[in-house]
Amino acid sequence: MKKRGLLTVASAAAVMTLGGVGYAAHRRGRNPYYSGPESDHFDGLRFHAPNQPPDKDLSDVARWRMTAKREAWPDHFPSPYPPDKPPERIDGLRVVLIGHASYLFQVAGRNILVDPVFSRRASPFRFAGPKRVNPPGIAYADLPPIDAVLITHNHYDHLDGPALARLWQDHQPLIVAPLGNDGILRGYDDTMHVETRDWGESVDLGSGITAHLTPANHWSARGLNDRRMALWCAYLLTTPRGVHYHVGDTGLGDGAIFREIRARFGPPRLATLPIGAYEPRWFMQPQHMNPADAVEALGLLGADQALGHHWGTFKLTDEGIERPVEALAEALSATGIAPERFLALRPGQVWEG
Repeated sequence: MKKRGLLTVASAAAVMTLGGVGYAAHRRGRNPYYSGPESDHFDGLRFHAPNQPPDKDLSDVARWRMTAKREAWPDHFPSPYPPDKPPERIDGLRVVLIGHASYLFQVAGRNILVDPVFSRRASPFRFAGPKRVNPPGIAYADLPPIDAVLITHNHYDHLDGPALARLWQDHQPLIVAPLGNDGILRGYDDTMHVETRDWGESVDLGSGITAHLTPANHWSARGLNDRRMALWCAYLLTTPRGVHYHVGDTGLGDGAIFREIRARFGPPRLATLPIGAYEPRWFMQPQHMNPADAVEALGLLGADQALGHHWGTFKLTDEGIERPVEALAEALSATGIAPERFLALRPGQVWEG
C-alpha cells in the first residue's frame, strides 16, 4: 500500500477509535444492543446525556482532518516508572495507571480493573490505528487476582475486547458495564457474564465496595452506525477507604455532573479524571475535558486528591504528547492549587492513600 493510502487508513482508524464512525449513524431504526423502556436519557433508540450537543457529521470529521495542526508524537515515550508488580491484595487504597485510561484499583482487599486495554493498538484494526508508545504499566502476567472489571463505555481506547475475553477466562471477574454493552462484550466470548446497569443504579463489588454508575458528558459508538446505542458512564466507588470518583471520558459541560456527585456523596477522597485528547477544542470540547476543565472539575468536586489519565499512550487528537502535563501545571498555578494535589500519572506509577 502506498504511503498516502497508509496514512489515510491510519487517520480513519484514529477517528474510529474515538467512535468517529458513529458520526454517520442517523438512519438505523433498530438498536442492536438494548431494547429497554424509554427514559429521560433514552428515546427508545439512542441514549443521550443531559444537554446532549448535536451530533457531529462526516463534514465535521473531514474539516478536522483537513485543517488539523497535529503535533508529532515520538514513536516511543517510555514511562520513567518501571512496570509495577502489584501485591496480591492490600487492605488500604493503591492505584496504578496501566496506561491511557486503564487502571488497577486495589482497595479493602479487592482488585478492580477499569477499562483495561492491553492491546498494541486502540483500534478496530490490528494493522492500523493509534499504537502504544509505551508498554502497559503492569504486564498482563503480573496482574493480581482480578475480582471486578468496570467498563465506562465502548470506544476502542476503553473497551479492548480480546483483553476482556482473556481476563474472563483467566480470572472470572465480576464485569460491570452500562446498558447495552453486554452484547458487545459477549461477542468476544459468548460465555462472559456481564452485569449491566443504568445511570443511578449500582453493583455490590464485595468487601463493602459499591460501584454507582453516574452520568458523563460523552457518547458511544463501536461500528458503522451504532452511535449512542449503548450507554456510557462514570463510576462512583463507595469503599471502606473513602469515596473514589472515576471518569473515563467526559466533557465539562456546565459542571452539573460534578456538582451532583458532591451533593450526593460528599467531596471524594480521590478523583481520577481525564486530561488529554482535547484538540481541536471546537471538535472535542463537548466530549473531552482539557486540563483547565479538569482542574475546574476538581474544584467542583472538592476532592482531596486528583489523578490525571487519558494522555501520553495513544495519539488520538492534535495536541503534542506532553502538552497535557504542561497545561495542567499552568491551570493549577492559575487557580492556586498545589501541584501535588493533581498528578498526571505515567504508566506504572503508583499512588497510595
